[in-house]
Amino acid sequence: MKRVLLLIAALAGTMTLSAQNKKGGIDATLLEEISKGYEGTAADKALRNAINTTAINTLALNADNLPLDTRFSDMVKTKGRTNQLSSGRCWLFTGLNVLRAKMIDKYDMGPVILSQNYVFFYDQLEKANLFLQGIIDTKNLPDDDRTVDWLFSNPIGDGGQFTGVSNLIMKYGVVPAEVFPESMSANNTSQMRAQIANKLREDGLRLRQAKKGTDLQAMKVNQLKEIYHMLALCLGVPPTEFTWTRTDSKGEVVSTETYTPKSFYDKYIGTDLENNYIMVMNDPNHEYYKIYEIEYDRHVYDGQNWVYLNLPVDEIKQMAIASIKDNTALYFSCDVNKFLLRDKGIADLANFDYESLMGVSFGMNKKERVYTHASGSTHAMTLIAVDIKDDKPVKWMVENSWGANSGYQGNIIMTDEWFDEYMFRLVVDKKYVPASLMKYFDQKPIMLPAWDPMFLPEE
Repeated sequence: MKRVLLLIAALAGTMTLSAQNKKGGIDATLLEEISKGYEGTAADKALRNAINTTAINTLALNADNLPLDTRFSDMVKTKGRTNQLSSGRCWLFTGLNVLRAKMIDKYDMGPVILSQNYVFFYDQLEKANLFLQGIIDTKNLPDDDRTVDWLFSNPIGDGGQFTGVSNLIMKYGVVPAEVFPESMSANNTSQMRAQIANKLREDGLRLRQAKKGTDLQAMKVNQLKEIYHMLALCLGVPPTEFTWTRTDSKGEVVSTETYTPKSFYDKYIGTDLENNYIMVMNDPNHEYYKIYEIEYDRHVYDGQNWVYLNLPVDEIKQMAIASIKDNTALYFSCDVNKFLLRDKGIADLANFDYESLMGVSFGMNKKERVYTHASGSTHAMTLIAVDIKDDKPVKWMVENSWGANSGYQGNIIMTDEWFDEYMFRLVVDKKYVPASLMKYFDQKPIMLPAWDPMFLPEE
């Protein structure tokens, strides 16, 4: 009897597979037809041999593309290059690089690095609280609710965007890098992040399992104590007061004073990051001249969600040019690895000829690439230069955070055509924003969900 049942099950499986094939599966006839896509010509065989032993980008490198010159008509004064190493903290490095450029120029300083580790400590602590409080806020929702699932899928990470820079620094201040230097876990975040994420998921589960009447806020405080303990072991205990010696651009001592992180920020930078800047986006999948807000897209529970104005790329360029001409760097993000000649630090649509190599065409535009998840904002850098000829930008340059020896002297140069296709976000000081655009911020933002594919954290 058992053998009969097994035979019936096997026949049923075969019938089901056959039915699936008829409805869209690949059967023998279809396989024979689509296999004609590879003809096996001499050219095909030569390419197959080459691709079998050589990286695609090496073979697709366009030998006819002339190198870009490295001269720029307008450039922000900045000194020193940073390296985020094996971490997703580009958003933080970028924000601090924008601020230190202002600091260096204002006080005629030599190279100065602001501590990424200091701000990162509080970023991780605040994100832990954001997750736990989010679990408390959604406690009455069912387990399969999309928001609950998203929270447990994303308890903490080291990526982020500009509201993290603004909220964290305005709350905790900054310190020089030598006061709170990088640690192994800061430079290589994956193992620390995995342990803290596992602990937060357990803590979140316990909050959801807690009986009615339980003091959930008291539970959260005890859970955050453990997270603080883990962070202190991995990153160090952040300073509350320190002494720092300031030198000028010639290396001569100007002063030695004692500061708190907040007083240091107030003295050397002092900008109201939460109210003096706006974020703009070029996302063709959403309507232009509208304000959007991303739910849960913040670093601090009582801070600001990411709110931005969606604009055509040419309007964004004009604000960027105005800022650079006034010696003010900008927070900039893009899809960095597309058509990037990494060793030269050149982003150019003509760098690689994938179509000739593969014998196929790639015809999607920017809107279609975003819609299909083929492109999106992946990396933040500091926009510091533009080259203008005949009143039009022809190329741009960003200060990267991959070390001084990466790319072009630690920078990436991008053509204006590449900028059009793969630039997404820019943070601009309001004084460079036309009144005609500022008026749109009077709109009530359109709320987008935290899982909107365009709004992954920059790493």
